[in-house]
Amino acid sequence: MFVDQVKIYVKGGDGGNGMVAFRREKYVPKGGPAGGDGGKGGDVVFVVDEGLRTLMDFRYQRHFKAPRGENGMSKNMHGKNAEDLVVKVPPGTVVIDDDTKEVIADLTEHGQRVVVARGGRGGRGNARFVTAKNPAPEIAEKGEPGEERYLVLELKLLADVGLVGFPSVGKSTLLSVVSSAKPKIADYHFTTIVPNLGVVETEDQRSFVMADLPGLIKGAHQGAGLGLQFLRHIERTKVIVHVIDMAAVEGRDPYEDFLTINEELARYKMRLTERPMIIAANKMDLPNAEANLRDFKKRLKEDLPVFPISAATKQGIRELLFAVADLLEKTPEFPLLEGEPSANRVVYKHRPEEEGFTITRDPDGAFVIKGKKIEKLFKMTDFSREEAVKRFARQLRSMGVDDALRKRGAKDGDTVRLLDYEFEFVE
Repeated sequence: MFVDQVKIYVKGGDGGNGMVAFRREKYVPKGGPAGGDGGKGGDVVFVVDEGLRTLMDFRYQRHFKAPRGENGMSKNMHGKNAEDLVVKVPPGTVVIDDDTKEVIADLTEHGQRVVVARGGRGGRGNARFVTAKNPAPEIAEKGEPGEERYLVLELKLLADVGLVGFPSVGKSTLLSVVSSAKPKIADYHFTTIVPNLGVVETEDQRSFVMADLPGLIKGAHQGAGLGLQFLRHIERTKVIVHVIDMAAVEGRDPYEDFLTINEELARYKMRLTERPMIIAANKMDLPNAEANLRDFKKRLKEDLPVFPISAATKQGIRELLFAVADLLEKTPEFPLLEGEPSANRVVYKHRPEEEGFTITRDPDGAFVIKGKKIEKLFKMTDFSREEAVKRFARQLRSMGVDDALRKRGAKDGDTVRLLDYEFEFVE
């Protein structure tokens, strides 16, 4: 089974907890605090493995969670950092954040790596909270929660040449003739339901990768037939070979077929129309093909090369492959992402600072506080220690939470909720 789009969940490892400890060694007066920091949580890292060809493995495992860091220890010993969780993906994988729809990475080369979920830092031990006013603090942080997100993985085949056209025009037959690929070939529509790749070598030892894509029909850019599912694989190709049934075996007008497929390519993404195109007028061994070809050339407005071929008898195949190889040599790479930076240029993006918190009210009158920053502080606070609780209260006050609650009408004794916990508002 060929799988080219999946949705998965990834979570970086939580940081290890810091420790509250004191030195109690013989002959060491006033040993003082000696709680170590927790270790960093592991990252979730995607690595390209050229041995993979589909996203099939993600059908069976969709949750990936990196290990957490080791807790801090006494004698100022730092907890061990967790190892990264390495996930292998096939070349051609595009990683997209499901919430923001932002493209995180386009992974094309073997060994290429990208961190998709960062692990949290380790919590600080009490040795890090020593001050002149508090030389023996009983405060330690819990580990920072690891980053978590839902991702959409899309596989876009790494092919130099893409064969497009209506179903049953001979794309699979052409691929089987010019390469060692063995696509399914039969006398009915949508015989090809997955993309097929083949390595083509011309007589002068030039080689390139050709992809036979499932047949397109009118409305493909909106999901009709198999079009929307596989149009994405055309995005990486440098050259498009438009295969047309010039014998009109199914009674369609070859020129109208040409216009329909081009319109679908343009509506899917305008940049597809920038690809150089070669027309392969197939089935020239059948009746009416010659007359239809003459009519086609008269009506063709674009200055595109047309090669009469017969995939079944191999007529004209040699000339077509030479032309494709020549065109590939002078065609530059098309960046998959709009505004993709060059290898020597770094793009810095401004990200507005996230709002610290928001306050809403539940039907029972309780005040509900939400916000990534305040939730992270809450998760990193050890509420079993009074000093840590007081510190958290000071942090809320400095963030303006107390004043915001008063403005919303909070009074002494009102219930305040944060995540799954409830507090009492005290004036």
